[in-house]
Amino acid sequence: MNLKEKLSTLPKKPGCYLHKDKDGNVIYVGKAINLFNRVNSYFRGAHDYKTTKLVSNIRDFDYIVTKSEKEALILEYNLIKEYDPKYNIVFKDDKSYPYILVKDCKEPHVSVVRLKKKSKYKGKLYGPFTDVYAARNLCDLVNKIFPTRKCENLQKDLCLYYHLGNCPGYCKNYLDDKQCDEYKQQIISFLDGEYKDTVKDLKKKMNKASENMEYEKAKEYRDLISAINVSLTRQDVQSKNRESFDIWNYEVDEGYIAITGLFIKKGRLLSSDKFIDYLVGDPENMVTSYIYHFYEVNDKAKDVYLPKELLSFFEGKTVTRGYKYQLLKQAKTNCIENLKQNKKIITNKDEYYDSIASEFKRIFNKDIYTIELFDNSHTGGVNTVGAMVTYKNYRPSKKDYRLFKLDESADDLSSMKQMLYRRYFRVLKDDLNRPDLLIVDGAKTQINIAKDIIGSLGLDDITIVGLGKDEHHNTSYMMDENYQMIEIQKDSNLFFFLANMQDEVHRFAISYHKKLRQKAVYKSVLDDVKGLGPKSRNKLLRKFKSISNLRTVSLEDLKTVLNNKVALELYNKLREDV
Repeated sequence: MNLKEKLSTLPKKPGCYLHKDKDGNVIYVGKAINLFNRVNSYFRGAHDYKTTKLVSNIRDFDYIVTKSEKEALILEYNLIKEYDPKYNIVFKDDKSYPYILVKDCKEPHVSVVRLKKKSKYKGKLYGPFTDVYAARNLCDLVNKIFPTRKCENLQKDLCLYYHLGNCPGYCKNYLDDKQCDEYKQQIISFLDGEYKDTVKDLKKKMNKASENMEYEKAKEYRDLISAINVSLTRQDVQSKNRESFDIWNYEVDEGYIAITGLFIKKGRLLSSDKFIDYLVGDPENMVTSYIYHFYEVNDKAKDVYLPKELLSFFEGKTVTRGYKYQLLKQAKTNCIENLKQNKKIITNKDEYYDSIASEFKRIFNKDIYTIELFDNSHTGGVNTVGAMVTYKNYRPSKKDYRLFKLDESADDLSSMKQMLYRRYFRVLKDDLNRPDLLIVDGAKTQINIAKDIIGSLGLDDITIVGLGKDEHHNTSYMMDENYQMIEIQKDSNLFFFLANMQDEVHRFAISYHKKLRQKAVYKSVLDDVKGLGPKSRNKLLRKFKSISNLRTVSLEDLKTVLNNKVALELYNKLREDV
């Protein structure tokens, strides 16, 4: 049955459709109220740029009938997660936003978390915040105003926070349960928007400190009041009963779509979500899929307000007047402004990625979609680590990045062999998606290692390429599996793309290496000195503030805190190469 005949047999029922390319790969998943009308519409009339590009690659399709439109929405989400289609870029990565968590524990504890799973954290959540800095600033503000527990887990002894006056000593139970509960309720009220009493209390403390000529302390209170006004009062909306709800709207213009979400918590505009990309298919389908994906990762408000045309797929409410309607219009205005400012950026990016895709297809005579690149890092053979970065459709897919802790005695080639074997044995064992292209940072020797590993595992469909360097140690060419050199123009998009990939994998490996190295530094300096217990460590940090400062102090300075023997041992440790 050819494609035209197959289109004529589609049912006029709700469901999902899966477009496939010439190799049988699923390149797009969509949903429809009427499968016959929706799938046939791709092959009739003119389309916008991205949809035209999609249609040019469709060679076949499948479909699944569902009982309702809402069931089609859920199925679409699951199919996208399963197949990771090329043209569903918008939905590929979990969009996990930061939240402020008031932890469900005896002591008041406030921190910034990201929701990987909705049930992971126990306590009261505030968010989502699309700006992580806003979340951290508000969390820091709470921790400055209220006597919260600063450490993640209770310590065995009083720590530096207590001695600096930032914690009332929860580890020693200096506060009873009633006082702890009172502080927690004050924090919750503050985050719920009831901040006026807090401001009044801070003003009293500021005036008292000023009267006592404690001007530094008065300035601290003044800065806290100012921070509250910046963080909270500007977010108020015209809500009479301090409601909590979400608002979503969208706008389409010349083949682009922008989506905006506004999140109102207790009468305050807590944060917003903005998105822009090419339009693929019907805008209503794309928006509802985006919103459903968002709530699969983030908490959903009790009430969600949408334009009425979205309600057939997504369960929500609409509104035609009042302040909620004004917020709906505000979300629309944000979409329009987003389109005005960012359409050109989207176009330029797409042209850049298209040029890279064309170059790879010319070189390897096949479409390259998923790329994996490896690197390792160590200091004199110590703390040897490896890293793998993954790019999908020429964009970093950070959820697929991997880190490897390697044998200390291994040289660079042995480290590469370890990484590749561990990675692709796991791919084979767990039947994971294979990359189209494997890049090793080196030429013939590294290519041989990759060929041996890939060949031994029977993964011969993975193309292998190495990156060679010139006499200045700059990447200058690629080498294929047959050791043929492929010159790269240094002003080409392909050259900059490969350089960016190398920078990214190097950054990822170095950051992990530094983390392990720093952990070793702290352990060797503070934990491996005989006679240097927790109390002595706290005294040192209280006086000298940091490990870096400790390295600069004299032996006599250390003796003011420690006995002579321990001071001498620590002094020598601090000056060892690390």
